[in-house]
Amino acid sequence: MKKVLVAVCLTAFAGFSYADSAVKWGYDGNIGPANWGDLSKDFATCKTGQVQAPIDIQTKQASKNNAPIKTNYKASAGEILNNGHTIQVNLADGGSANLGGTDYKILQFHLHTPAEEKIDGKSFPFNAHLVHQSADGKLAVIGVLFNEGKENIALKEVFTNMPSTEGKTTLKTPLNTGTMLPSSLAYYSYAGSLTTPGCGEGVQFYILKTPVELSSAQLSAFKKIFPMNARPVMPLNGRKITEGS
Repeated sequence: MKKVLVAVCLTAFAGFSYADSAVKWGYDGNIGPANWGDLSKDFATCKTGQVQAPIDIQTKQASKNNAPIKTNYKASAGEILNNGHTIQVNLADGGSANLGGTDYKILQFHLHTPAEEKIDGKSFPFNAHLVHQSADGKLAVIGVLFNEGKENIALKEVFTNMPSTEGKTTLKTPLNTGTMLPSSLAYYSYAGSLTTPGCGEGVQFYILKTPVELSSAQLSAFKKIFPMNARPVMPLNGRKITEGS
């Protein structure tokens, strides 16, 4: 039974959404986030879950966590996917990160505008969620926040070649996820969920404190495809926020 459960979890999490579901969902109107939980029984957790993501991180509530993030990423072949809800980069063998003392393999990263998490009520124009999985099926996400500024060289090929409609293209140059990260890996952490239907819980988030930059042209290129693809922040419901450096 355990093997079956892990396999199901992998299937759902590999895309960080149910993009292939027959149930149509989106980010506005009657198929938007406020109604996700009513669109399908498979999406019920979007409505009933008590540990949902994203959140507005209140930094004064954060308690110290002495476990630093350690990364062991490497250049990997992969593909740039437009799944109808985001641009996602699937990595064949991108290395790993040690989060809270556990090693997690990076599977993919995907992009949101505006950023899904907020910091003390502050919104950012863009973010990337780096999706990881441990050997025993635990899920973890490193979140990278973006401000407008200089061109993001690490993601230049992604912004240049991302499909404008559903479909995928192969990365021409191997991508090392580590090049996307700021020099400081100080973070805020919280227990959360998938941020897309079916909103399954059991995902640990590590949101990096230091933003990186992307150009206005890169942001505009993404918004031409996805003008807005961020779930609103969800209630904290008594969850603890920790911080590490």
